[in-house]
Amino acid sequence: MTILRSSARYILALALGLALIVAVHPVLKAQSAQAPAAAPDQVMPAVGSPAPDFTLPNQEGTKVSLHDYKGKWVVLYFYPKDMTSGCTIEAHNFQTDLPQYDAKNAVILGVSADTVDSHKEFCTKDSLTFKLLADPEHAVITKYGSMAPPMTMKDGTVWNIAQRNTFLIDPSGKIAKVYTHVNPNKHSTDLLADLSTLESTK
Repeated sequence: MTILRSSARYILALALGLALIVAVHPVLKAQSAQAPAAAPDQVMPAVGSPAPDFTLPNQEGTKVSLHDYKGKWVVLYFYPKDMTSGCTIEAHNFQTDLPQYDAKNAVILGVSADTVDSHKEFCTKDSLTFKLLADPEHAVITKYGSMAPPMTMKDGTVWNIAQRNTFLIDPSGKIAKVYTHVNPNKHSTDLLADLSTLESTK
C-alpha cells in the first residue's frame, strides 16, 4: 500500500512538472523571439592608426580607392543625405574652398549611403566637382564607425544614414584628425586651419 502511495505521488509530481514545462515553454519562446538582435559594434579608427582602405564608385560610376591618393592629404567626410540642407551647405563650402585644398595637396572625398545616380544628380544640380562616393550597403560607413541609428520620418520611411563625421588622412595614409558631428557651416574653414597647422609640424 505504501509503495502504491509513493508511486502515485511520484506520478503526480511528474505530471505537474511536465504541465509546468508545457505552459512556460511558449512564453519563453515568445520572449526569445521578441528580443532584438544585437547591433554590430562600430569601431571608429583612432588618430595615428592606418586609415582603412576601401573602394567605392563615384558620381560617374568610376571605382575610387583610398590608396589611389597615397602621398596626398585626404578629407574623407561622411554625410547623411544628398540634397538636404546641411549636406548642401557643407558641400558648397568644400566646393568654394577647393582651390585652397588643391594648394595644400589635399583632396575631398564625400561618402553617403546614397546611390551613384543620386550623387550624380546632386553634383549636377549644385555644380560639385569633387568626388562623392556611393555606399548604399554601408560597408565603408560602418568601417569608419559612422553609421547613425535608423531614423523614421513622418511618412513612415526609415533612413539608414551616415553621421556627419570627417577623417583627415595624412599623405602616409594615417588618420591625422577625427571630427565627429561636425557643424557644416564652418567645417571647411576649421579643416583648412588644421591642415595648415599639421603641415607646419611635419
